[in-house]
Amino acid sequence: MDMNLLDIGSSAEGKLRIIQESVPGKQVTLAHIIASPGEIIYRKLGLNPELDYEQSAIGILSMCPSEISVIAGDIAMKTAPIEIGFIDRFSGTLIFTGRISNVQSAVNNILTYLKNRLGFTVCEITRT
Repeated sequence: MDMNLLDIGSSAEGKLRIIQESVPGKQVTLAHIIASPGEIIYRKLGLNPELDYEQSAIGILSMCPSEISVIAGDIAMKTAPIEIGFIDRFSGTLIFTGRISNVQSAVNNILTYLKNRLGFTVCEITRT
């Protein structure tokens, strides 16, 4: 039996059938700043409150593809004097601490870089 490549995807009625598949895009789905968090938040996140508590803010980002969290952590550290609390290249999570203004600057620079240089879709920064 000869196979004609033009027949692939065709139905018996002669119509072309197209199957679409959705894959994650390049996006930041969460960019949140917790200003003046309680000490218990540091403890529950596995951060050292003795070192971090006086710094006043926690930045939390979630992004995909997940490996971009490593680049985002690098941008944060090069932007301001912050401390990385957690980077997960498998889930796309980045958590860091610092003074409120430094965390704000780092989050802004991460979103700007990912949007303008890498074509990401970014969310708004939220804050509590």
